[in-house]
Parts: sequence; C-alpha cells; structure tokens
Amino acid sequence: MQVRQRLGVSERHACRVLGQSRATQRRVKTVRSDEAALRSDVVRLAGRFGRYGYRQITNLLRIEGWRVNHKRVERIWRAEGLKVPKRQPKRGRLWLNDGSCIRLRPLYACHVWSYDFVSTRTHDVRPLKLLTVLDEYTRECMAIEVRRSMKAHHVLEALADLFTKRGAPKHLRSDNGPEFTARLVRRWLARVGVQTLFIEPGSPWENGYNESFNGKLRDEFLNGEIFYTLSEAVVLVEQWRRLYNTVRPHTACGGRPPAPEAIKPSPWFLRMPELQGPPMAAGLT
Repeated sequence: MQVRQRLGVSERHACRVLGQSRATQRRVKTVRSDEAALRSDVVRLAGRFGRYGYRQITNLLRIEGWRVNHKRVERIWRAEGLKVPKRQPKRGRLWLNDGSCIRLRPLYACHVWSYDFVSTRTHDVRPLKLLTVLDEYTRECMAIEVRRSMKAHHVLEALADLFTKRGAPKHLRSDNGPEFTARLVRRWLARVGVQTLFIEPGSPWENGYNESFNGKLRDEFLNGEIFYTLSEAVVLVEQWRRLYNTVRPHTACGGRPPAPEAIKPSPWFLRMPELQGPPMAAGLT
C-alpha cells in the first residue's frame, strides 16, 4: 500500500516488482470469536505450569475440551511473550550393555521398572533424598520415597511395599549405586523373581527413562519449591506425583497422562479456585 501511494503505481505492477502475491494484499485479517477465551486459557495454564512449553499447554487445552492446533497455541504463546523452550543438544550413545534401556526396551506394563535417586535440601540446608520408581512402559511414577538419608534396607522396604500393592516387575533397572548393588537387595530381588539390570558405570543415558523423569521432577517441581520440614516435603512430593500421573500430558502417551483417573468429570486442578477461568464451549476451533 505504501509503495502504491508513494510511486502512484497499480497494485499489479507493485506486486510484480516486489515478488509478492496479490492475494496477500486483498486478504482481510479475521479474528475468531473464541480467540480471547483461548488466549485467557493459555495464559492461565502457563501461569499454573510455568515450566511447560506450548505443546504441553496444547495437550492440557485438549483435555479441557478445546479442539485446537498446536500452531495456533504457539502463535498466542509468542504473542504473549511466554517462554519458548530451547532446542536440546544432540547426545551420542557410546556403548550399550545388557542393562541399557535401548538394548532391553519395555514391552508391556510391569515388564521393566527403573529406580534412581534425586537429591535436594530443606530450607535449613539439611539434605533430602528421593527414591523414584518408574514403570518404563506406561511412564507412570509408581512411588517417590522421601527421606533424610537412604540406605539399602530403606530401598528394600520401599520396594517390598510397592511390590505388595502393585506386583513385582520382570526387570528392575538401576545404576551401580551402593544402595542398589547391596547384597541384601540383590538377594531379596532374586528371591522374588525380579531380574536386575545394572547400567554401565558413568553412563546415565542407559537409564534414560528414569533420568528423563528425574529431570522433569527437578525442573518442574523441586527447583520451584522451598521445603521447611521433611513432612512437608513428603506431602508436596506425593501431590506432584499424583499430578504427573493423572494430569500432566506425556508425549509418549499421545498427549495423555500416564495413569488418568477412570472417572473424572473435570481435571482436579481445574477445580482449584485460583485456576478458575471463563466458561468454555466444547468443540470450539
């Protein structure tokens, strides 16, 4: 338009010189009727789940009832100046052994479990140690045990309680930490028929499922919380584990939670007063 006004040429001539399609000059920008409601919901969910990217927010919107493309959410995401996830660097695989998650992949639920430790601290700088147990096939977090310190018999107690409730897996993958390689733990696992899979020392990528989960645990939860007591940490960690299993979308599960609740009229986190937003019409595009 500015070229035509300044030079006094026709639209056809200006588009031909600039190499621009004439259709773009005649296109009238339209704003969808549900744009404001969608923008409000994107900002609301982004504020609640501050470490999620636009793809995870898209999955949450679909769970709420929106029929929306991730490209549209990304456009709103950028327009609102929200966080855009950085591209992750490529990582090579040096070697594979029998315990590698690439060599032995999970084939069904309760086939391969993996467990590992995550360390953090309370506000008084006293240590906390978290034992995370993951079903590699369903991606469900089976348990997170929180203690000040974790010895081999503590690991054994946590596994015994979990096996009683959920059954024993065929394989149990871990690194070579002393709590996992202890003779007490190995003998007990052999007695209940669970095969151990120890990864190569110094190769955390061979326990990739659990390492990925631990990274999400730290990035989305631990880095944003201050624990004043051990009891508080136990309660908050269990709340986050429930959110991870029943609400948080997982790409490996097609954008659904690993273990969604069987009967759920609306996600429990949407009923929290601080998260209430304007009513939405199902089926909007």
